[in-house]
Amino acid sequence: MATVMEFTSPAAEFPLGSVFEELPGAVVELERLIPHESLIIPYFWVRHADTEDIESAFEPHEGVRDIRVVDNIENEYLMRAEWKQAYFGVLSALAKANVVVLSGIGTKEQWRFEVRGESQDAIASFREYCQENEIPITITAVHAMVPVQGDGYQLTETQREALVLAYERGYFDTPRERSLEEIAEELGITQQSLSARLRRGHRRLIRATLISSSE
Repeated sequence: MATVMEFTSPAAEFPLGSVFEELPGAVVELERLIPHESLIIPYFWVRHADTEDIESAFEPHEGVRDIRVVDNIENEYLMRAEWKQAYFGVLSALAKANVVVLSGIGTKEQWRFEVRGESQDAIASFREYCQENEIPITITAVHAMVPVQGDGYQLTETQREALVLAYERGYFDTPRERSLEEIAEELGITQQSLSARLRRGHRRLIRATLISSSE
């Protein structure tokens, strides 16, 4: 059965963490990882970064070959980096392990990740890799994925919890009865984490209902 694990890691331990020294108010959200021969190529969004030259804010970091802005939407920057696989960090662990990154959000305090393995063995392998390479992670939750109203699609427990609570609290009403901040506080998570859960939950529901039904 597919298993989801949530964990945190110190900001400085994750590649790209050096940006918080220059931009302490920034939020970095991992978009996807592309392993390529001897490189790992991460795409990630940078938000709340008030600078004209955001590339220069990323100081040279061990393992980085190249970093550039590939898109800019309403002061949110989509960036692409090339990262050597030889660098032992959470980025390498995520790329090497047989897990899917559901969300990865970093602030100056820490990184919060949610990953999915197709089995408990995949999650166990990821944990072993981190231990063997002295990659500091703190596991905050491990749970199985659960079906929602049928066999055609699945949500994680945290995605379902976030969607249901947001609906019950009137977040989707017009006007909204509760803010993202209030719902995140009730769940005991950050606004960024809640936003990621809602967005990924919506994506799964749309793919399973609107997309699959039209194929």
